[in-house]
Amino acid sequence: MSNHYDVLVVGGGISGTALFYELARYTDIERIALLEKYPACATLNSKGTSNSQTIHCGDIETNYTFEKAKSVKKSADMIVKYALMHGYENKFMFAHQKMVIGVGEAESEAIRARFEKFKELYTSLEIFDKDKLKQIEPLVVRGMDGNDRKEQIVAMGVSGGEYTTVDFEQMSNSLIKHAKEASKTTDVFFDAWVKSIKKQGNRYLVKTRDEREFSADYVVVNAGAHSLYLAHEMGHGLDFSCLPIAGSFYMSKKRLLNGKVYTVQNPKLPFAAIHGDPDILADGLTRFGPTALVLPKLERYRGNSTIIDFIKTLRLDTNVAKVLLGLFGDSDIRDYVIRNFAYEVPIVNKILFVEAARKIVPSLENDDVYYARNFGGVRPQVIDKKGRELMLGEASINTGEGIVFNMTPSPGATSCLANGFRDARRACEFLGRKFNEDRFNAELVD
Repeated sequence: MSNHYDVLVVGGGISGTALFYELARYTDIERIALLEKYPACATLNSKGTSNSQTIHCGDIETNYTFEKAKSVKKSADMIVKYALMHGYENKFMFAHQKMVIGVGEAESEAIRARFEKFKELYTSLEIFDKDKLKQIEPLVVRGMDGNDRKEQIVAMGVSGGEYTTVDFEQMSNSLIKHAKEASKTTDVFFDAWVKSIKKQGNRYLVKTRDEREFSADYVVVNAGAHSLYLAHEMGHGLDFSCLPIAGSFYMSKKRLLNGKVYTVQNPKLPFAAIHGDPDILADGLTRFGPTALVLPKLERYRGNSTIIDFIKTLRLDTNVAKVLLGLFGDSDIRDYVIRNFAYEVPIVNKILFVEAARKIVPSLENDDVYYARNFGGVRPQVIDKKGRELMLGEASINTGEGIVFNMTPSPGATSCLANGFRDARRACEFLGRKFNEDRFNAELVD
C-alpha cells in the first residue's frame, strides 16, 4: 500500500504536531504521517481564541504541588527553547509580567508560604506587596471609589523578562514546517476525519470518512476528546469516561492589566480559577476567564455533530453516576457548577461574571467587558470509572500493542513537547528504532 507509514499521528493540534516534529527531527524513523480532520491544523482547542495562550510553568498555578510544578517547569522550558531556537520570540511567543494574587488574610498568608517554598525552583520569583502592586498592576489595587481596596492583598510572580504567552496555533504550524525540513517522508493530510482504526496483523488500518485508507506499524492518537472515543471503538480504555468541560471568556474594551493575573485555586476543583490575560491576538486587551460548563458534545462551535460521540464516550453507568453525584454532593463543587452555568445565561451572565472578576480588578464595571463569542474550547475531563474519581492530570492509554491514545487537559499545550518526547521514545522502542536523546537534550533540555 502506498499510504503505509512507520508511524501515523492522528490529530493536528499542538500535541499532534509536536510529536510529528519530534519524530521527524530526533528519530531515525523514515516514514511519518499526520492526519488532521479539518482543513488546517490547530483549529480547535489549540486555536488562540480557545485557550488563555499561557505557558503554564507552575509558578503561579496554586493547585500545583512542588513536584508537579517541577515537572511542568521542565515541559514549559522546552516550549521556550523551541521558539528561541527557531527565532519565534515576539512572533508567536511573548514576554509579560505575571502573578497570582492572594486577597484577604488567609490567601495572603498562603501566597507568602508558597513563595518561600517555590522560590528555590523559580529563581526570578518575587513577592509583591500592595505598594509594589500599585506600581506594576495599579487596577489590581484600585477600588471602585478610586482608593486602595480595603482587603489585605499580596502577590507572587515575575515582573518581566520571562516568556509567558504563546499562540499555539501558530506554533503548531511552525512544528509542521520544521518537521518537513527533515530528509525523510513527512506527509500531512488535512480534511482527513478518521472514521475507524483496525488492527490487521502487525499493522493498523486507518480509514477516513472520505474513504481514504492508510496503514501504519505504530499509531498515536492525539485527537482531544475524540481520542477516548476512538479508543472505545477499538475496545481500549473502557474504564475511562469523558466529561467535556467548555470554557468561555469575557473580553475588555480597553487594556486593564499589564500582564497575567491569576487568583488562588480551590484545591477541590480541577478547573482553573478566573484569571486575566493580555490577549496577543487582540492588541493586548484583557481577556477574563475561563468559566467552566459541562457541554454534551466533544467539540464546540461545530454544530451538534459530536453529541452522539459524547454519549458514546460518556459510557454512563452506575460508576459514572456515582462520580457525578459525589461531585454535586460537595457544596464547593456544586456552587461552582451552578455559578458557572449562570455565567452562560443571557442578561445575568455578565453581571455575575463581573462581580467575580472584581477579585482581580475591583473597579471593573459591567460596561468594561463583553462576552467573547466563539472564544473558548472543550477540555476532555476524564473520569476513572474503576477508581470512581475525576482524573486531575493528563490521561494516556498505552496499549502496548503499537497504538497510544492521549487525552490532554490543561496544561496539555504546555506539555506538548514533553509528551511528544515520551511518545516518540515509545514508538522507537516498539519499532526497534533510535531516538537521538543527545540532540533532543542539547536543543530542548540542557
